[in-house]
Amino acid sequence: MSILKVIEILADSEKSWEDAARNAVEKANDSVKNIRSLYVQEQSATVSDGKISKYRVNVKITFEVK
Repeated sequence: MSILKVIEILADSEKSWEDAARNAVEKANDSVKNIRSLYVQEQSATVSDGKISKYRVNVKITFEVK
């Protein structure tokens, strides 16, 4: 039996929502190991001068506790 923990992370990117999700995983990997999955819970963006300036994601990251 495995023990899993879920954390919630907010991340952003100037490129895309996919890149923002990638940034979330990379940042989480700095402090937790054994990441198993990512669930994008919410997507949003900020707009500046009529253009998207930042893509934002709210993600849940699941990792195994050893």
